[in-house]
Amino acid sequence: MKKNFAVLLGSFMCCFAAKAQYNRHIIAFRDKAGSPYSFNNPSAFLSQRAIDRRARYAIPIDSTDLPITPRYLDSIRAVPNVSVLVASKWLNQVAIETSDPAALVKIQSFPFVNTVNAVAPRLNPAGGRTNDKFGKETITPFAQGLSARTEETTVSYGQTYNQVHIHNGEFLHDRGFQGQGMVIAVLDGGFSSYKTNPAFDSARLNNQIYGEWNFVNNQRNTDTLSGHGMNCFSTIAANRPGSMVGTSPYSGYWLLITEDVNSEYPIEEHFWACGAEYADSVGADLISSSLGYQDFDDPSFDHLYAERDGKSTMITKAANMAARKGIIVMNSAGNYGTDPTQKKYISCPADGDSVIAVGAVSPLGNIASFSSWGPNSAGKVKPNVVSVGQGTVIANSLGNPVSGNGTSFANPNMAGLVSCLWQAFPEYNNMKIMDALQRSASRYNNPDDRFGYGIPNMRTAYYLLKSDRSRQQFGSNGWFRATPDPFAGQIDASFIADNSGNITLYLKNALGNRLDSMIFNCDSLDYKTYQFTGLDNLPGGVYFIQYKSATKDSSIALSKQTSLFDNDWIRVFPNPFDQDFFVSFKAQVNGKADIRLFDIQGKLLESKREFSIQKDNIYNITIDGVKKISGGTYILIFDDGTNKRSLKIIRN
Repeated sequence: MKKNFAVLLGSFMCCFAAKAQYNRHIIAFRDKAGSPYSFNNPSAFLSQRAIDRRARYAIPIDSTDLPITPRYLDSIRAVPNVSVLVASKWLNQVAIETSDPAALVKIQSFPFVNTVNAVAPRLNPAGGRTNDKFGKETITPFAQGLSARTEETTVSYGQTYNQVHIHNGEFLHDRGFQGQGMVIAVLDGGFSSYKTNPAFDSARLNNQIYGEWNFVNNQRNTDTLSGHGMNCFSTIAANRPGSMVGTSPYSGYWLLITEDVNSEYPIEEHFWACGAEYADSVGADLISSSLGYQDFDDPSFDHLYAERDGKSTMITKAANMAARKGIIVMNSAGNYGTDPTQKKYISCPADGDSVIAVGAVSPLGNIASFSSWGPNSAGKVKPNVVSVGQGTVIANSLGNPVSGNGTSFANPNMAGLVSCLWQAFPEYNNMKIMDALQRSASRYNNPDDRFGYGIPNMRTAYYLLKSDRSRQQFGSNGWFRATPDPFAGQIDASFIADNSGNITLYLKNALGNRLDSMIFNCDSLDYKTYQFTGLDNLPGGVYFIQYKSATKDSSIALSKQTSLFDNDWIRVFPNPFDQDFFVSFKAQVNGKADIRLFDIQGKLLESKREFSIQKDNIYNITIDGVKKISGGTYILIFDDGTNKRSLKIIRN
């Protein structure tokens, strides 16, 4: 046994010597055997909000939700000269710090340990990095004095209007969807000044900042290190009406530091994974991350383009896992668009299969030259969408609006609007919202490697989802229904509104006389229902329910205490008519049918030609092209090739 340990030590020493300057390592475990945690008691490791999210979207609680087996961590803590940093349950690994090769050999010998990998030198608060992550991004004062914006919206956006309006974001805000009840986790490198910055007065006073954590230093304070996260946060949460208002000003927020701004090593991907897990566990709905990884201070760690395939890197695995847990994960695409090498392509985790990567455009919609290219190396469309990242209005440390360039700012601007969209449709899961966002975008039918699917339109996305919701509520094909037929004392009517404005439902008899009505003030695609009651005393016969809006007029025939076709297989209602009428018939054959309308001199006025019919099916054909004909008698001819009928109708 001693001989085997000596061999293992010698082998490990060779590897350790190659990266002797690295003091921080990631220990990956083989399993979670012997865990004291149970799927039956998720509240021991998840907040109620996180549990509710899983229940709402039918997401099972599985082994990745379980914390790392405590005895594994205890065994590592017991190794001399080892400090345990932070652990990732999703990746089943822990970051440690040690300079002792023997400690690493000891850890590698544990049967539950899979791998031990050096990932970074000791934390260096003094800086000295060779790769400035945010160096490609610029922040400048406005070239001239700011003028107040006067657009007629419910929100006084001030200088942020253009970056909201490019997405028709005010459409959501005007309907009251401004982030209330949503929780956004912002992952970045520091949020300096956020505790005193006037841009966040509203968020602080309303207790919208739920908490913070610094995973790099393993401490609570995030008002430190860098202002980059604060700049990004301001595009979402700033609320200074008339000056600048963010895209989701009434959400709840978690501020999480996962980026070490003083160096660039893979351990930051581990920190990001820990931050994403934390966001999940506290019940965040959405992650906004303006971080990306592809080149490091040690080039041997670089993620070349082939590795940016949507599923391979540590951080991308964590981002995809967050999406599996029901979170919308949004990440900046990167700022290497002008690089002539493979660096120009999107970074990680923006490459993720389930990540919404956001590129940058100007307020006029022109692509920013620095915005990184797609696709990912597996060929998936990237970026997914674009938002304003060139000339983005962000807050400085004094809370005043300044201009920023970088996909870092495009991403949170878009993320805030996505949270408002999801607020409007909480029944839909993250992938459904992501799909609507992409389908609403300007280049959805012809995506490319710069814009991806293009510039999303929040109004379009809203109505895509609303149409789907209303059709689910309606529960069958069509848009207008009245039942039962025959009816006795009540008629149940339902419809999907064809546009916005007043819509009226009428109950009329066979002569067209109005018996009852109801007016609805609708938004387009609203699903509405109404019951006409107290109909027991109506005489037997034919009645109809009429739907009438500014652009649509349709009727459904129903019978009282008798079948509509007991006496004849074809009927015309109303007769006499005022504006239009419809023909109800029970098809007698399979095939095609014609309906033609003539005046008394035999002149053809209107026709419905060669429409398909199936025997015994009932059809209601509206004749709506007769509004301009004068009063008098007219002849309607029905012909299905076997049966031909002539009916006399009268225009009042």
